[in-house]
Amino acid sequence: MTESSMKKLASTLLDAITDKDPLVQEQVCSALCSLGEARPVETLRACEEYLRQHDKLAHPYRAAVLRAMERVLSSRASELDKDTASTIILLASSEMTKTKDLVWDWQQAASGVLVAVGRQFISKVMEELLRRLHPGTLPHCAVLHTLASLSVANAFGVVPFLPSVLSSLLPVLGVAKQDTVRVAFCSALQRFSEGALEYLANLDRAPDPTVRKDAFATDIFSAYDVLFHQWLQSREAKLRLAVVEALGPMSHLLPSERLEEQLPKLLPGILALYKKHAETFYLSKSLGQILEAAVSVGSRTLETQLDALLAALHSQICVPVESSSPLVMSNQKEVLRCFTVLACSSPDRLLAFLLPRLDTSNERTRVGTLQVVRHVINSAAAQMEDKKPFILSSMRLPLLDTNSKVKRAVVQVISAMAHHGYLEQPGGEAMIEYIVQQCALPPEQEPEKPGPGSKDPKADSVRAISVRTLYLVSTTVDRMSHVLWPYLLQFLTPVRFTGALTPLCRSLVHLAQKRQEAGADAFLIQYDAHASLPSPYAVTGRLLVVSSSPYLGDGRGAAALRLLSVLHPNIHPLLGQHWETTVPLLLGYLDEHTEETLPQEEWEEKLLMFLRDTLAIISDNAWICQLSLELCRQLPCYDEAPQEKNFLYKCIGTTLGAASSKEVVRKHLQELLETARYQEEAEREGLACCFGICAISHLEDTLAQLEDFVRSEVFRKSIGILNIFKDRSENEVEKVKSALILCYGHVAARAPRELVLAKVESDILRNICQHFSTKDPALKLCLVQSVCMVSRAICSSTQAGSFHFTRKAELVAQMMEFIRAEPPDSLRTPIRKKAMLTCTYLVSVEPALDEQARADVIHGCLHSIMALLPEPKEEDGGCQKSLYLETLHALEDLLTSLLQRNMTPQGLQIMIEHLSPWIKSPRGHERARALGLSALLLRYFLEHLRVSALVPFHNLGLLIGLFSPRCADLWPATRQEAVDCVYSLLYLQLGYEGFSRDYRDDVAERLLSLKDGLVHPDPAILFHTCHSVGQIIAKRLPPDQLISLLLTMFEALGDPEKNCSRAATVMINCLLQERGGVLQEKVPEIVSVLRSKLQEAQGEHVLPAAQHSVYLLATQHCAAVVSSLLGSPLPLDSHTCMLWRALAVEPRLAAQVLGLLLEKMSRDVPFKESRAFLLGRTPDRVATLLPLSATCALFEVMSTPAAGPAVLELYPQLFVVLLLRVSCTVGVQLPRNLQAQERRGASPALATRNLEPCSSAVDTLRSMLLRSGSEDVVQRMDLEGGWELLRTSAGHEEGATRLARAMAEHAGPRLPLVLKTLACTHSSAYENQRVTTTAFLAELLNSNVANDLMLLDSLLESLAARQKDTCASVRRLVLRGLANLASGCPDKVRTHGPQLLTAMIGGLDDGDNPHSPVALEAMLGLARLVHLVESWDLRSGLLHVAIRIRPFFDSEKMEFRTASIRLFGHLNKVCHGDCEDVFLDQVVGGLAPLLLHLQDPQATVASACRFALRMCGPNLACEELSAAFQKHLQEGRALHFGEFLNTTCKHLSSWENVRAAAPLFTGFLVLHSEPRQQPQVDLDQLIAALQILLKDPAPEVRTRAAEALGRLVKLA
Repeated sequence: MTESSMKKLASTLLDAITDKDPLVQEQVCSALCSLGEARPVETLRACEEYLRQHDKLAHPYRAAVLRAMERVLSSRASELDKDTASTIILLASSEMTKTKDLVWDWQQAASGVLVAVGRQFISKVMEELLRRLHPGTLPHCAVLHTLASLSVANAFGVVPFLPSVLSSLLPVLGVAKQDTVRVAFCSALQRFSEGALEYLANLDRAPDPTVRKDAFATDIFSAYDVLFHQWLQSREAKLRLAVVEALGPMSHLLPSERLEEQLPKLLPGILALYKKHAETFYLSKSLGQILEAAVSVGSRTLETQLDALLAALHSQICVPVESSSPLVMSNQKEVLRCFTVLACSSPDRLLAFLLPRLDTSNERTRVGTLQVVRHVINSAAAQMEDKKPFILSSMRLPLLDTNSKVKRAVVQVISAMAHHGYLEQPGGEAMIEYIVQQCALPPEQEPEKPGPGSKDPKADSVRAISVRTLYLVSTTVDRMSHVLWPYLLQFLTPVRFTGALTPLCRSLVHLAQKRQEAGADAFLIQYDAHASLPSPYAVTGRLLVVSSSPYLGDGRGAAALRLLSVLHPNIHPLLGQHWETTVPLLLGYLDEHTEETLPQEEWEEKLLMFLRDTLAIISDNAWICQLSLELCRQLPCYDEAPQEKNFLYKCIGTTLGAASSKEVVRKHLQELLETARYQEEAEREGLACCFGICAISHLEDTLAQLEDFVRSEVFRKSIGILNIFKDRSENEVEKVKSALILCYGHVAARAPRELVLAKVESDILRNICQHFSTKDPALKLCLVQSVCMVSRAICSSTQAGSFHFTRKAELVAQMMEFIRAEPPDSLRTPIRKKAMLTCTYLVSVEPALDEQARADVIHGCLHSIMALLPEPKEEDGGCQKSLYLETLHALEDLLTSLLQRNMTPQGLQIMIEHLSPWIKSPRGHERARALGLSALLLRYFLEHLRVSALVPFHNLGLLIGLFSPRCADLWPATRQEAVDCVYSLLYLQLGYEGFSRDYRDDVAERLLSLKDGLVHPDPAILFHTCHSVGQIIAKRLPPDQLISLLLTMFEALGDPEKNCSRAATVMINCLLQERGGVLQEKVPEIVSVLRSKLQEAQGEHVLPAAQHSVYLLATQHCAAVVSSLLGSPLPLDSHTCMLWRALAVEPRLAAQVLGLLLEKMSRDVPFKESRAFLLGRTPDRVATLLPLSATCALFEVMSTPAAGPAVLELYPQLFVVLLLRVSCTVGVQLPRNLQAQERRGASPALATRNLEPCSSAVDTLRSMLLRSGSEDVVQRMDLEGGWELLRTSAGHEEGATRLARAMAEHAGPRLPLVLKTLACTHSSAYENQRVTTTAFLAELLNSNVANDLMLLDSLLESLAARQKDTCASVRRLVLRGLANLASGCPDKVRTHGPQLLTAMIGGLDDGDNPHSPVALEAMLGLARLVHLVESWDLRSGLLHVAIRIRPFFDSEKMEFRTASIRLFGHLNKVCHGDCEDVFLDQVVGGLAPLLLHLQDPQATVASACRFALRMCGPNLACEELSAAFQKHLQEGRALHFGEFLNTTCKHLSSWENVRAAAPLFTGFLVLHSEPRQQPQVDLDQLIAALQILLKDPAPEVRTRAAEALGRLVKLA
């Protein structure tokens, strides 16, 4: 690109800088920057020249150009030559100082240019700026700002000039009166000082390393004097802050002696401003710099200001910090920096100030003070070394504060102390204890909400911080190891530290492992030297018990076990090898589970096994007794943790069982009985478990101790009972009894079986049975549980067979009494379950129960379970569901136990009889339970069947009839169980026939494969499976059982469960089909029964059987069946409809039935005319019954898919008869009796189909087409509404037309036979039939099917025969049919032209009615035909037609106007040539009405006029007029076409997106162009075009043009 092109490009953009739209202006600047990136010097020169030449340019636009220059210079300043740099510097300086007023945007932009150039050409910039500093005159604010910015941007370049700058500025400081000028001076002095300090701190890189602070001291002090003594007193807050900001870095440059003498005034002056300013960050920052300067020169004056300083700083640190305010946070950091400076210089004074403030109760004061203490502990560690005791002692009161914020601050202080050796001092243990206390806080007691920046609310809680602190101190601070070990052990056992167990154990594990690494001596605990530590027994018990709830407290079980394993040398020397093996297994078990999946009982048993093995290894009675003593002492610690206390009782029982001292065992058991908290259920259970476990080794002592306690005053019914237990009520005494009864039960359950039998009745049951009369539910449950455990102990004994249990009947009766007392509809307690389990155990014990007792047990237990409400779903109540399942299993065990005592068919029958009412229950859940129990009993009976002789199974049919219909029960589980029952019964029959138990019958085995089909709810699959089940039963059922089975099945037809009733019908039919030979004489009776069941039992349930029966009858007596069914009353009920449909199952039978029905329909007249009661009224037409019944029957038969072949066979006859039936029933009424039924509404048993004669005929015709495969015809009629039209008098003709159209399109091959059948209908006596068939035939000519199937001649003949029909509708339809030839067979129109024209012209003159519909049809037909006939055929009648249609132009009827005008247009279209002269007069005469009717209110008439006039144009011999017609009268266009065209052009030209896309496209083309293509671009032309777009009214266009101009730089 040449320089002139570059200049032109830049000038174009610069001219656009004045755009009023800010987005356009910003894009122009960006484009200038793009130019500058590629050609910086040319761009900058162009900008400079532009600003110089446009002196009057407004300052906002000048600022925009300057900002663009600054952006270019920021990255390309190094490419400037000196001349260009000088030019830019002069320009920027001039722009910056052009006005004395403050125009910040403009002056800031110019200053930015100078700063950008100053990074490379500092000397020239400084020279220009110094030139702007005139002695005795205030400098321009922008000059000061530029000098300040340069000091930061290029300190090494500016600092050598500072003496000159300061010498020019200082003399005029006193002259500055305006606050804005003073602020500028302050900012400059601040930056100068910061630049000087940076220079002095980096002398090794400075250009002049000889520069010293003294070079600036005098000048800075002079400036300081003005700023501090004069300007700081200003009322303007902004100025005061600017002064303070400057004083901070200036203080470092002041001479030492000057700073010393100024401090007494300077520091109070700064501190006083804290009260005047809300934002104190700049004050604190400057104060910190001043303090650092004072300390660096060793100031003594600072001591005198210390109190005021500390007070002010402390008040700042106590301001609440809002994390959303960055300045407040920064102020806190600066204040803490000040405290660090003071701590290093005056630690004693600082602590004397801080520590007393820890005693205050004010939250902010205490939190702020703790913050400072923590900070100085970390930042001034050396100075605080000898102050540790004082700091520790001052923490006494903060440790007692309950405020969460104070607690967090205290924990943070303690963390800092731990890192710096404070906790090793006396008093450090209190700090550690405090941390542990906070670790023990429950999470729910953290009430404060976290700050908005906190992601995890729990992460900032006191507990979370304390847990992290304890772990970090334990693991990362080496010096804390000897402090925390073994001290932390003493926190394991106290209850108040329970919440801290997990972090404590983790820390102790880490500490113990470090000690082990250091050596055995360092690890072993000297308990004599640490009296406060818990004993090994206490630690063992505590860690083992808390492990029973392993997932509480963030996984304390695993942590406790790990600690226990690590501590094994301090527990007992023999445990190492065993614990190293077993503890990892326990930990692995916990890893495999979660809190939700852990089986609690199994886990506790593993821990108890771990304890038993441990005690066995130790095998030291004294050690074991000491452990048992310690465990008993810990019992009160778990009053608030019932589950863990329960486990502790088990541990005590295990430990006592391992002890060999009987005195110790008796003593501890007595203490447990006396101190137990009997009102707690978990504790009662735990105490009983303890006694049971202890009884394993000490049965005699355990029973003796219980006996002693039972004989005590507690159980005496005396008034003194409340004196003995002063704090116990009668209810609480019942709970004591409950606990003792449970103890007896657990003793019986766990003690050695060979020892228990001797003690059962004499010692155990004697003390249990005396409480059976209680009404207390808890005591009752304990009684049942204990008796159950006793009964199980007896049964599981090896000597049970010889044991005679005298209390058996008494206990069974008592259990049944307990069961009957439970609520019958709900399951709330496990009393039923336990009582049934008890009865199960007792049944097998001698002596046996009598029959009545057995029946009472069965009946009572069944009633207590079967009547329960449905079991709860898992999500609704997992515990309830579990209780229900356990109770049901208990019932199953009891029933099988009772059946085992009588394994005969009679015994089985008795059990099933008890279940039978529940099997037939109307409630599904009861049936499901009963079938499940039945299947269970039958399987048990079959598995234990022993047949000694071949005997018949007499009740087989009865039982199969009971169970088999249940194969279709609504409940899937019931269906499965029913199949299992039938399966077991068939094998029982085989067993009684002599087959061995392991024999497998192929037929019976098929039942198992059918079970999958019963899973599906699909009725088809379900009942097919039932049919298969019936086939299997039929094959294996003995003949003598068939009748009893059928009778039972017939009873099942009335089953309230519909599915079961339907299954019974399926199986009945199956039996009749498979075994009907033996029941031949019973067929009439069976059919009769089925008919009666149709009426009794909601026909649909037994309908399949009835249909099948009717089918069998019809195959032999078709005519009789049809005649009988036709006599059924109308409307047909649903049962009759289904029976008709059954006759279509087999094609041959269906064809026979259809033929009979057609004969019945055609034999009688379709309607009869009743006499009109009023003169002049048309007689009513009433349908005759036989054709109406036959029509309904036809519909039902043909609605069956199986009727398809028969319908196809009779297709023509059915179609024609039904079409004629439709036509002659339009408007026909029902007989009065049927009308009354219609008005009343059909009963639910009747079919819902419309009985109205025409509708029923239409529906039947539609059904016939569907069944014959003409679905497309039906679908087309559905879409077009043809069926509805056929039903009405007004739309019947159109309906017939649409039917013909659909037939021609989708059922063409059927038409020849249909037409043949229709041939004789033109002479029908019924006018409606002639109209319908004519409409049908007329529409067939509208399709090419007439020609394709060679039907044209026959159709024309049929229509010609109807041309003179007396009915005008028939004549009109004939004309329509003839005109349809133009659409269906246009190539045949010329052949039949004369005939067609004659018919149409004749139609114009039809009748005397001037608005004859025949004439309208003739005009419409001619409009379609005139283009296709020969011209000479048309010539003779053309004038006649034109004259005949002319009156219709002004007809009142819109359709006549439209048809006549459009026909006139068509005549004009075809009359070119020979006809013109003949027709011209008619054309000219028609112009006036046609032009008038362009404004016709009917749009169709106006459209016809437009068409006619366009067609007339060529005949008018005037090209201009014709052109005008063609131009203005096009369809769809406005009449004022010129205005429309103008509007369109304007719309196109207003698309600003199109105009904006053009420069955008151009810019991207340039951006991606290749170098070899660039010379082809005419840049000047391109710039000129874009320049025009820069003046476009749309901002988007101007923006894109500017963007494109920026990209043109690539052409350089």
